[in-house]
Amino acid sequence: MVDLYIDFDGVIMNTIEVGYKMVEEMGLEINYDNVGNFYKDLNWEDFLNNRCSQINDAMECIRKIVDSNLYNVSILSHVISLDEAIAKINYVRKYFDDITFIPVPKEISKTKMVHTKGAILIDDYAGNLREWEEAGGIGVRFNLENENKGFINIDRLDKVIGISNEKTMTKSI
Repeated sequence: MVDLYIDFDGVIMNTIEVGYKMVEEMGLEINYDNVGNFYKDLNWEDFLNNRCSQINDAMECIRKIVDSNLYNVSILSHVISLDEAIAKINYVRKYFDDITFIPVPKEISKTKMVHTKGAILIDDYAGNLREWEEAGGIGVRFNLENENKGFINIDRLDKVIGISNEKTMTKSI
């Protein structure tokens, strides 16, 4: 089985979109410091359960991926705080008790946390995917506008079912 890592923010949940909107509503400029401070101070349990939503039936799609028996599925998510990690784990545990959740401190590359060679990462951020592929992995870009930026592109998580390790794959599924 192929190791499959799925990003959380912008792939499973619309946390980035909602968070940026909240920062703007506070009258703050969208920049690294303002956004970082916002996410550090955020009540993550409330944010995930009452403000954000899943993207394209993400949890149902993950269930289909798990049931396909093609992948060892894990969630690999950058986090800014321990509260964020706990809230994300609690959210995922409402749907799955058997998926590994790997919180990655924002300052560390996802490639440093797991074995990347031959593994697939589904992420919305092209920078993470570039690093992943440089480390021997397969990058799949999650994007609702079908902008692949040189990567295989999906707009729904269950579309990853059947992707092989071959680099001859099409760039858009």
